Amino acid sequence: MAFHELLKEVGGLGRFQILQMLFLCVSCTWVYPHVLLENFTAVVPGHRCWVHILDNDTASANGPGILGQDALLRVSIPLDSDLRPAKCRRFLRPQWQLLHLNGTLSNTSEPATEPCADGWVYDRSGSSSTIVTEWDLVCDSESLNSVAKFSFMVGMVMGGIILGHLSDRWVAESARWLIITNQPEEGLKELRKVAYVNGKKDVGDALTMEVLRSTVQDELEAAQTKPQLSDLFRMPNLRKRMCLLCFVRFAICIPFYGLALHLQHLGSHVFLVQVLFGAVSLPANYVALLALNRLGRRVTQALFLFLMGTSILAGTLVSQEMQILRVVLSTLGVGFSSASLMGSFVHGNELIPTIIRATASGIIGIVGNVGAALAPLLMILTVYSPHLPWIFYAVASFIPGLVVFLLPETKNQPLLDSIQDVEKERKGSRKGKQEGTYVKVTRF
Repeated sequence: MAFHELLKEVGGLGRFQILQMLFLCVSCTWVYPHVLLENFTAVVPGHRCWVHILDNDTASANGPGILGQDALLRVSIPLDSDLRPAKCRRFLRPQWQLLHLNGTLSNTSEPATEPCADGWVYDRSGSSSTIVTEWDLVCDSESLNSVAKFSFMVGMVMGGIILGHLSDRWVAESARWLIITNQPEEGLKELRKVAYVNGKKDVGDALTMEVLRSTVQDELEAAQTKPQLSDLFRMPNLRKRMCLLCFVRFAICIPFYGLALHLQHLGSHVFLVQVLFGAVSLPANYVALLALNRLGRRVTQALFLFLMGTSILAGTLVSQEMQILRVVLSTLGVGFSSASLMGSFVHGNELIPTIIRATASGIIGIVGNVGAALAPLLMILTVYSPHLPWIFYAVASFIPGLVVFLLPETKNQPLLDSIQDVEKERKGSRKGKQEGTYVKVTRF
C-alpha cells in the first residue's frame, strides 16, 4: 500500500482539504485585485491640447464671448482621421476661416500644427485622477504607460523570487512532502491531524510509525538522497519537462495578462468589462475541470489555447464601432485563457515529482511572471499598428497548444514521488509498475 492509499484511509478529500482550499481562496481574493488595479489607475481619459483661447481663464481672444466652446475648439484643434478633435496636435494659430459654413480649403495649404507644448486638458468625468493625468502619459509619452505596468509586473517577479523563498519558513508542509524529505515523525503528525479533522479519529489513533514505515517504504528509501535545485536540469527527462513546462507557462501568461491588463482597449466601459471578465472565470474553470478529466491534460490545454487565440484574432478584426461584439469575444478569450492556465497548473504539478515539486513550481511560476511582465510591453507596438499586439497575443496562444503534446499525459496516473520515478518512466518502467495497481489519484 503506497502513500496514496494511506491518504485515502485518512480522507483524500475531506473537511481538512476543503478548509485548506478555502484559506488559499481567501488569500488569493486579497492579492489578485492588486494585479488588475492598473486597469483603473492607469486608464487613459479623453484628452486634447491645452489652447490659450479655450483654457486660459484670465484672457481670451474671443472678445465679448459670442463664440461657443465648440466653435473655439474647431478653430484651435485639427480633426483626426475619424473627424474628431486630435489628441496630440493643435493649430499654431486660430483658424477662423474654418467657421465659415461654405468655406473650403481646397485652394490653400493645410494649416500648420504643432505638438501640445502647453500640456493637455483631460476628460475627468470617468475618473478624477490617474497616473496618466498626473504624469501626462499620452501622445509621445504614451508608451510609458506600458512601462509603468511592466514595472509593476517586474515587482511580481521579484516578489516571487524573494518572498517565495521566505514563505517556506512559515507554511505548513504536506504529510507526503515531509515523508519523502525523511521527516516521517512530522509526516505522521500531519496524517493524524488530517484524520481527526476529517472525522476519522479511529484511523488516526491506529496510525503508528511502524504502519507508516511499512506503507511508504519506497518513499523513505528514495528520501535518503536529498534533491538539489540543479537536479531539475541535470537529469535528462526532468530537464525536458522543466523546459517545456516553463515555455508553456511563459507563453500562456502573455495573452492572459494581455487581456487582463488592457480592458480599455477592449471596451469603453472598463468597470463593466472587468465584471464580465471576473464572472466568466468561475464557469470557465469548472468547464476546464470537466475537460481535464474527460479529455486529458494535453488535449484540454490545446483546445482552450486554440479557442483563446481564435477569440483574440476575431476581436482584432472586429471594428471599433461594434463594441458589444468586441466585448463578447474578449470575454470568451478571458474564459479560455483562465481554463488554459488552470490546465497548465494541474499538468505541471502532476509531471514533477513530489520531492522537488515546490521548487519546480516556483521556477515555473517565475518564468510565467516574466511572460506576464512582457505582456504590457507588447502594447508599445500600437505605434506601428493597433492590431500588432493582439496578433502577438494570438500567436502566443497557438504555439503552446502544440508544445503540450511533447509532454506526457498524466490523466489517471499516480503522482510521482522521486526524481528516479521520472527517469524510470523514460524507459517504460512506469507502465509496468501500474499494471498491478490502478489508482485514479489525479482525477479531480
